[in-house]
Amino acid sequence: MALDITELYSVSSQAVKEAAKNAPTNRPDTYADKDFDGLLHTAIDNLTTTNNYLSDAENEEIKWALGETENTHDLSVALQKASIALQYTVAIRDRLLDAYKELIQMQI
Repeated sequence: MALDITELYSVSSQAVKEAAKNAPTNRPDTYADKDFDGLLHTAIDNLTTTNNYLSDAENEEIKWALGETENTHDLSVALQKASIALQYTVAIRDRLLDAYKELIQMQI
């Protein structure tokens, strides 16, 4: 299963757009708080979206296994969405951990 960068960008930009639409508007007035708060909400929404894609893929697998549907197209689309969203989430996690490790190693 090869990862296509355009698909990854499509899924990630969709997740960010959904997170921006659902983000609460009652945020603090300070600039630093808005940045961190927005980043935190986007990360949480990204995890929620990834979890939803994984649940959808699992539900499609169950339907197909039970013979409730013969549509393999929906199954393959759900599996691909879940795979790409999970790869994106893991990549973001790895980058954040690398940044954290770098900050910890800095000397003051």
